[in-house]
Amino acid sequence: MNILIDQASAEVVHIDLGVAFEQGLMLKTPERVPFRLTRDVIDGMGVTGVEGVFRRCCEETLSVMRTNKEALLTIVEVFIHDPLYKWALSPLKALQRQKETDDDLETSLEDSQEEYEGNKDAARALMRVKQKLDGYEEGEMRSTHGQVMFEYQYLMHQPDCQVYISWLLPPFVG
Repeated sequence: MNILIDQASAEVVHIDLGVAFEQGLMLKTPERVPFRLTRDVIDGMGVTGVEGVFRRCCEETLSVMRTNKEALLTIVEVFIHDPLYKWALSPLKALQRQKETDDDLETSLEDSQEEYEGNKDAARALMRVKQKLDGYEEGEMRSTHGQVMFEYQYLMHQPDCQVYISWLLPPFVG
């Protein structure tokens, strides 16, 4: 997940939502680690690191999300019908569709197949969000505390060998 910090308001703005809902796993080079909870990030949290305010906020946020699961799922489900970047028609495809004639039935069938595949991806993402809100991680149901602990472990101990190479290079090299 990429974030941008507004220098005027200090507001955090999420960018690059094309890989939201674990869609980064579907990339040619899968994005296996959505966010690295590195020592530098943890040091910025002060003396308590992830064990203090941060953990409490994560657990409370997850609890509120679970309480409002149906509302959240309804919002996420909208993406199936009003798709995100990955599922939407590209401007080129939209232009091609506008120029279609009756002779372009084969092209239309191919586009329908692509649209179906996109909707399958959207449905898969929706199911994964539902599983996370229900507390399922790796086939086990977890409490709010347990799920936060699981995520911490994953984000702090994911092997670098599975990270896209550009993440390991200094900014001026990549």
